[in-house]
Parts: sequence; C-alpha cells; structure tokens
Amino acid sequence: MSQPNPFESEGEIIDVGSRRPRRRRWLWLLVIAIAVLVLLASRGLSIYLSALWFGSLGYAPVYWYMFRLKIELFLIFLLLTVAIVRGGLWLIELAFSPFAFGPRTIFINQQPVNVSPGRLLRPLAWIVSGLAGLIFGFGMRESWRRFALYFHQSQTDLTDPIFHKPVAFYLFTLPVYDAISEWLLYLSIIILCAAVIYALLTVTQPGLATKGAEVRARRTSLTTVSCALAVWLLILAWRFVLSRYPYLWGDRQSFSGVSYTEANYLLPGFIWVAVALIIAALISLLNGFFLRQLRVLAIGLAIPLAVYIVATILIPAYVTSFIVRPNELNREAPYIQQNIAWTRRAFGVDRIEQRSFDAETTAESFDLQNNRPTLDNIRLWDWRALKDTLTQIQAIRTYYDFTDVDVDRYVIGGQKRQMMLATREINSEKLPEQSRNWINEKLIYTHGYGLTMNTANGFDAEGMPKFVLSNMPVESTAPEVKVNRPEIYFGQETNSNVYVRTKRMEFNYPQGEANNLTSYQGSGGIHIGGFLRRLLLSWALDDLTKLPFSDDVTPDSRALIHRNIRDIVDSLAPFLVYDDDPYMVVSDDGRLYWIIDAFTESANYPYSKHYQAGDKTINYIRNSVKVVIDAYNGTTTFYVFDPNDPLIQTYRATFPTLFRDSREMPADLRMHVRYPETLFKAQAEVFTLYHTQDTSSFFQREDWWSIAQQVSLNQQTQQQEQQSVESYFVLMQLPGEKAPVEFAEILPFTPAKRNNMIGWMAGRCDGDVYGSLLVYTFPKSRLIDGPLQIEARIDQNAQLSSQFTLWNQQGSHVQRGHLLVIPIGHSLLYVEPVYLKADRSPMPELRLVVLATQDRLAFGSNFDEALTNLFGETANAPAAAKPAGQTAKTPAGAQPSPSPTPMPAQNAQQLINRAIQEFEEYQRLTAEGKLAEAGKKLEEHKRTLEELKKITGKP
Repeated sequence: MSQPNPFESEGEIIDVGSRRPRRRRWLWLLVIAIAVLVLLASRGLSIYLSALWFGSLGYAPVYWYMFRLKIELFLIFLLLTVAIVRGGLWLIELAFSPFAFGPRTIFINQQPVNVSPGRLLRPLAWIVSGLAGLIFGFGMRESWRRFALYFHQSQTDLTDPIFHKPVAFYLFTLPVYDAISEWLLYLSIIILCAAVIYALLTVTQPGLATKGAEVRARRTSLTTVSCALAVWLLILAWRFVLSRYPYLWGDRQSFSGVSYTEANYLLPGFIWVAVALIIAALISLLNGFFLRQLRVLAIGLAIPLAVYIVATILIPAYVTSFIVRPNELNREAPYIQQNIAWTRRAFGVDRIEQRSFDAETTAESFDLQNNRPTLDNIRLWDWRALKDTLTQIQAIRTYYDFTDVDVDRYVIGGQKRQMMLATREINSEKLPEQSRNWINEKLIYTHGYGLTMNTANGFDAEGMPKFVLSNMPVESTAPEVKVNRPEIYFGQETNSNVYVRTKRMEFNYPQGEANNLTSYQGSGGIHIGGFLRRLLLSWALDDLTKLPFSDDVTPDSRALIHRNIRDIVDSLAPFLVYDDDPYMVVSDDGRLYWIIDAFTESANYPYSKHYQAGDKTINYIRNSVKVVIDAYNGTTTFYVFDPNDPLIQTYRATFPTLFRDSREMPADLRMHVRYPETLFKAQAEVFTLYHTQDTSSFFQREDWWSIAQQVSLNQQTQQQEQQSVESYFVLMQLPGEKAPVEFAEILPFTPAKRNNMIGWMAGRCDGDVYGSLLVYTFPKSRLIDGPLQIEARIDQNAQLSSQFTLWNQQGSHVQRGHLLVIPIGHSLLYVEPVYLKADRSPMPELRLVVLATQDRLAFGSNFDEALTNLFGETANAPAAAKPAGQTAKTPAGAQPSPSPTPMPAQNAQQLINRAIQEFEEYQRLTAEGKLAEAGKKLEEHKRTLEELKKITGKP
C-alpha cells in the first residue's frame, strides 16, 4: 500500500513554513556578521590609534611587542584550550559511541518534555570548547606581564633558606607555573565533568535491556571517568607541590615566612599529599582498564584525603600545640631571624645608617649662627594653606586650577633655597556654560599656563607669599629662574583631546580687555593628515560629527591625545607602579618638565612581611625609575636609577628601547630628583618594627616604634583628629654632615602607643648621596617631646588660646599648619605656622609663627620675631643674613608667651610690655567673671615682674 506523500496538498504549507525560518536564519546571520565587522573595525581603529600615539612618542616597538605578545598568548591558549577540551570530549564520545543516547522524557513544572541527548551533546561539545577557549585565551592575554618576565628573566644569586631556589624563581617563574597549572586544572575539571555526564546518561538510558549491555555500559563509564579522574589528580598533585612556595611570604601574628612547624612538618606533608595523589591517579588508571570497581575508585580517592588530614592538619596542629608553643621563641628563632633579614633587604632598610642624636636643650646646642642656612629655609607655608591662597590671588580665571603644591630647591642669588611650586592648569569643565562648545574646548582653550614659585618661608606685609615666579605672563624676581615655554599641554588635569596648529589661535592667558593668543609650535601629537586619515581619527576619537567637517582643522594640524601624565606613563609602562605626587621642575633653559617616581613591586618576595604602599599590598619595592615628561611636547623619558633591581633588569631586557641610564638625565633636571614619598613612607613603616635585629626583642615587641602622630583638621568634617605625621621635605644641614644644607625628606618616630619622640628618619636627595637613608636615635634616658605634646603645650598657652578664641569669633577662623620638627645643631626646633582665614574669602594669611624647644615656647608675627622671643636678641644678630620677605605686620595681642624658665637676654621694654598686657588681661577676665583664668593670668604677671626685677635690679 502506497504511503501518502507529505509534500502533496499540505506540502506547500510545509514548504512555505520551512522557507520562512530559513530566511530568518539568513537575516540573523547577516546581522551577526555586520555586528562582528563593526566590532572588528572598532577594535582595529583602536589599535591604529594606539600605534600612532606610541609612534608619536618614539615607542612604537614597545607597543608592538605588547600587542604581539597579547595576540600570541590569546591565540596559543585559545587553540590549546579548544584542542584539549574538544579532544578530551571526542575521546569520551568515542568511548561511548556504542551506546545510542535515545530520546527520554523529563518533567519541567510537572509537564513532560521529550529530549534527545544524542543530538545535543556533539554541538554542545563544540560550544563548550569554544567558550572555554575564549575565556582562557582572554585570561592568559591579560597575564602577558608574567610571560614577558618569564621569557626575559634576569638571574639572581640570592636563594631562599627553605627551598634553596633563587629569588628569580619566585619573581618570574612561579607566577607562570601557577597560571599554567591553574589553567590545566580547570580544563581537567571540564573533561571530568563531561565524563561523569556521559556516564550518567549511559547507565541510566532506558535502552539497556540485557544484562550484558548494562555491564558494558558500566565498564565503559568507569573506564572513562577513571581516566579523566587520573588526569585531574596528577594536575592537582602539581598544584600541591606549587602551593608550598607561598608559605615563604605568608604573614602571621609574630613574623612572616615559613615557621618551624611549616618547615619541618606542613611543607613535607604537602609532598606526601602530592605523592598520595599520584598513587591515587595510578590506582584510578588501574581501575579504569582492569578492575573497573567503584569501591576501588573510592579507596584511591580516600588515600590522598587521609594523607592530607594527617600530614597537613593533625600532625602540624599537634606540633604547634605541644612542641612549638611551650618553646616558641627557641623553636622560631632561626625563622624570625630570616624574616628580619629578608624584610629589611626587600624594602631597602638594611642600607640605613643609624646615628645617635643627643637632642640637647641648651640654647648653645642650637648653634644658631652656624645654622642660619637651615633657619632661613624652614618651611612656614603649609601646602594646603598656600594652595587656597594661590587659588584666590593667582588663578586669575575660574577655569584655572592649582592641583597641587610641591616642595623643591633652587639656587637663588648663589644660595640654595627651599621653594614651593604650583602649576596653573586649565580645567575646561569650569569654562562658563555659554563657552562650552566644540571650538572652545577642542581648538581654543587647549592648555594651562605657567606656574607660581615662592620661597617656603617668605611673606609680604599682608601675610601673602613672597613670589619668585608669578602672574600671567610669568614674571620672575630672580634672574636664575626663568620660564621661556610656560604653556602646559600635558599635566594632571588635561583629560580631554584637543587639536592644535589649526586656523584658530589658541587662548594663552588673559591680558586686559583682549586675550593673549598663541599657536602650538611643539612636536607632540598625531598628524591629522588627509581626509581618510582624518575620518579614521575622528571615528577612533569619537568625534565623527565635528572633526571631519571642521574648516579650522588642516592636514598639518595635530591631535593631542592622552594628555594626562598619569595616562601617559600607565599606557607606556603599565608594569610599573607610580607615585601619587608628580612634581613640576623648571629647567635651566626655562622649559617645564614633570617628574614622576616609578617603582617595581612584588608581593612574592621570600620571608618578607607585607605592607601597604599606595593602594597595593607588597613585600618588595624599589624606586627604580624616574620618568620625565615635557609639559609642552609630551615627550616622555624613563631613566633607570636602580640598575641592580632584578625586576627592572628584566623589564629592560624586555623593552630595550624604553629605558635610559640615569647618567643620561640632564644635569639641570637631575639636581631636582627627590626621595619619593611612597617609598619613604613604606620604609618608615617597615623600620618601626624591623629596626630591631635582636630575635628576642623582636619576638617580644620590646622596642616597637610608630610614626609620630599629629593633630590635623579633617577637610570633610572640619573636626580635629589625630593622624600620622606626613613626611616633609626640608633644606637643612644634617647632623654630622659637612654640607651646609641639603634637601632631605624627614619623618619623626615615637615609641608604640606613646607620644614622646625616639628618633627620626631622613631620606637624602642631593648628589652622590641620593637615595641613602639616615636614622637618628635619641637617648632613651630622657623624654623628648613629640608633636602631640608640643600641640598640647600650644593649646595650654594662655595667650595663644585667648588669641585663637578672639580670631575665631570675628567672622574668621584659625588654621594651624602642620607642626614641623627640625633638627638644628644638637637639638630640636618645633615650628608651627598659624594662619587666619576669613569665612567670606578662603584665603589664609600667616598671622603667627609658634616656635618651641624641649622646655620653652614662644611666638611672633613672623619667624624672626618668634626666634628672638625664644632665644633673645642674639638669635637674629646682624651678621646673620635674613631671608627675603621676613617682614610682616604684628597682629594685636601677639606677644611672646611666658616660658617655664626665664628667656635669656630679654630686654626690659619687652618685659614691661608683657606685664602691661598681662595686667590688662587680668582685669578683663576678672570683669567677665572668669576668676580661675584671671588667677592664672595674675601668676604670669607676677613671674614677669620677677624677671623684670632681675634684669633691672630694681624692686
């Protein structure tokens, strides 16, 4: 009997229905193809733009090496992943090929659904392989730095004391081994899961009607799963071997690194676990081909589990509790000593030179006349107060910003002077709303202009900075410092792309009713070129609606992109870590350059404790590179300052065109390098604990230091709070050194949980001693006041307290600068500037300078007056040259505070004035009913009269 033809009568309907899905399929394929082409074109444009930008800076080989390595890693691991996963799945498919996975019914929401696993598994295998390939390809692409270091690693002679492997193994080789072993472990898990799924589908399929078919299915399933499991166990064994090494830098309560229990029991236990895993893998293979018993597989897995529990949990716990803890110091002493030595080496504090500092209290110990260069350069301008002041008097226009204030040294009048510099950058987002258009933002307002430079301790009669460089155009009061190229096209706030050398003149600076205009003459940026190149650039820069159609932009115009100096260095050398405080330098020829300190860091240095450096947790750091960026052209140069660092040696081998030797840095820039704050802070933090090299003292924390604390104003809450003292730069004569003054970064220390000082650290910045560290320690037999104690003495001074109260009630408020501790001669001078800030105009003005020694405190309207009130008239003898700008008006009520001991050489007139002031204060307090304060004031008045009596000899 003939069968009905399905393509008759109803066939036309079916045919129509079959064509519609086909047309939809082609439509979807077309959409996907177009999307892929757009994506590839966009990515290609990004590559094209990056290549042009790297080439404009002369670093095209750097870009193409990184690009080539990323592509190679992506393709290699993509293909390997697809090959391994698909190959493993193909072997599984081949093993189960005798068994047909027929349709079966499953229930979803209590509704029967027919599925056919056999039709899904093969395409699913390709999908899983492809997705895994993409995931691991992109993942390994992002690990290109690990592989670059591995391929070009430098050798080190230093080996760790536990595994006796060179440090290079931990810095360069182990990260790659970890990445590859982790990759293989994930692949083995995918294949093992697939084997289990196939096995479950096989043994549960309804077609196994006979006993023989069921036995064959069971044997095939056990063989396949056992082989996949064996591979996973072998890779896991490798992971256990590699997992021993991170114990070298593990942090614990007492110290960091491998401990007694770990060295003698836990780490050998990991080897036994790895051996047990290998045995389990062999058992699994044996079971897969011969025994085919599920219980054998379970026994094989139980072996490494039992070894793990015994060797890595029970035995170490017993040893720790009953052997180590009762004798912890004796057992751990060798390992603590390794931690001390390796941490000091990793952070460079092993090169610190320690000296004793007497911190005497006599006036003669200051040796003021021989330390005039130090006194003349004490920084009285707090950078926060100066920034606020500059914003009011030097920003000129609202769209200019002073992003930061930096401290440096320059030779003025033949003398090295401490200076404070602030760069005037343009912020296009602050342009008036009516001026926010494409032409203004991209063609006209393209750059910042100039900078200010003022002496660190200079003030005019109104308490304003004493400028060396200021105004627009830049004016200089010192012939040694000039600015011939003040335009700033590359800076910290230049976050937008601009076009230069156009038909439009660029705004340079305001000048009367008209503006001064300029046109870019530098070599930076990318040529716009012809129409096709312009079109590609406009697409890449997301400027398709303006750039192709602008008549002002010509083929000779240039596009300045990546103008933020942090973006520049992060793009050129993303493997380095950069200091958060770039600073501006004025060269001898009047050009402006940014200098950024760059570091090599690691968290895998053996036996070294982890500390916070910037936003990273590390246990190794070197300031290996100084980056110099031309603020006009964007030209960027990387100078190597620590050629012995193994990390920078490897990076130099990887990128030979990127780095230059430090001796190639121009001399006028070299004289402005400084000790980086990030490194100095990290080293100071390390030294608070690791200055102790005695094992017993270290273990018992007998001599733990801390960075000194200070009272500071929280800018958000406007409340006083305690925080660690920020390191600060000084121009001073370091005790025991012959140089009259040198630029250094210093930071005071106190004993842990105490406020008295115990020492201070100095990072040297000048000449051949650049990069060396000195630590001066105070006698432990005497208490030396720390910053918090000096702050308390200032708060307790009746005259200062009443003056602060008076100022805070007159539409203004007092802003106290950071307290500086300055070593001078054989003693310490504490300096705190006090500013008055009007509520209506946030422009702080210096009103008082407070000086203190260990047993005296005085203040004045300027530094010289305060110094005279502290030490007497001889402190400012005519023979000593006064720094420029040290004259200031005396605010009402600013008189020297009474001292615990009589001040030397006080003249009679000063004491008479003080006595009158104190008596008037006594009368006022009595009239206000403040009898307690009036009594204190009367006691001060009596002491003043006694001093006057001693000087004049009259009752």
